[in-house]
Amino acid sequence: MRTTIPAVVMALGLAGLAGCSTGSAASDPVDGASRPLLVATTVSPITSIAAAIAGDRARIEGIVPEGTNSHTFEPAPQVAELLSTADLILVNGLKLEDPTIGLAEANKREATPIVEIGTTVLPEADYIYDFSFPKEDGKPNPHLWTDPTYAVKYAAVIRDELAKADPANADYYAQNYASFEARATELAEAVRSDQESVPAGNLKLLTYHDAYAYFAKNFGWTVIGAVQPSNFSDPTPADVARLIEQVRAEQVPTIFGSEVFPSAVLEEIGRATDARYEDSLRDDDLPGAPGDAEHSWLGLMRYNYETMIAGLGGDPSTLQGIDLSTSVPDTAVYPQ
Repeated sequence: MRTTIPAVVMALGLAGLAGCSTGSAASDPVDGASRPLLVATTVSPITSIAAAIAGDRARIEGIVPEGTNSHTFEPAPQVAELLSTADLILVNGLKLEDPTIGLAEANKREATPIVEIGTTVLPEADYIYDFSFPKEDGKPNPHLWTDPTYAVKYAAVIRDELAKADPANADYYAQNYASFEARATELAEAVRSDQESVPAGNLKLLTYHDAYAYFAKNFGWTVIGAVQPSNFSDPTPADVARLIEQVRAEQVPTIFGSEVFPSAVLEEIGRATDARYEDSLRDDDLPGAPGDAEHSWLGLMRYNYETMIAGLGGDPSTLQGIDLSTSVPDTAVYPQ
């Protein structure tokens, strides 16, 4: 992946809560009563994947509200209560949620594992450091879930951790994993098919923040820049001028902003270069409302891939044909 602009993106950190009324029992340390397995999660794509695997056999509760920047998110004190009662804590890792991990370590039960899913599935040799996440800062790009191949690996880790905590339902979790893997693989194949319709040389991304580094590497796209500086201030006029020059030189047809964080800088770049400014990418903020089929990791990524491929001159009809419905109940409650 070519990275030429020294700008760094902030990452949206969104999370969800999932709850369900039935499932296996965990022992309550206070009164010994049985209750559903309780799993705490962070960003909403992880919550959605966890809900797809857990189905109705566990209660999943999230921490980071949708539309929140997870890089700067500080959990409220009341989150400590959730972490103190959770049977399993699932985080992305890769230095994305350090304050939440710190709070978890201080409040969780001794036997409750904190599973850093991204850190588990990504070998250190494959860490991506770039203009958004420079190596000298010690924080690799954490956005693995925007690549369907890594989302499948996330789901496998979640399956295994749920089975460890709740072996009686291991087969159920394995079946749900197989369904998720099939859907994510279908999505990946649709992306590879539809991106063939993009004019040669157009698979280039200039985004508000760098959420697609691993996707770009694995699917043959080029990330040419991101707008948000590493200190989350506005980019300098010199940075903006360099981006304008690069967009003109690369003849980028569309630049992509965030639905949650509008960017006057990207609008300015669009006006200066005649590139279209598409401001609806959602990064971690799931489309629709909780309970809707599109309010899911699959719905999120289908929407983003459709938007990017269409914006770059391609035809996303294969992606549009993907059915988002599922037989696995998503009872997630996503904090606002």
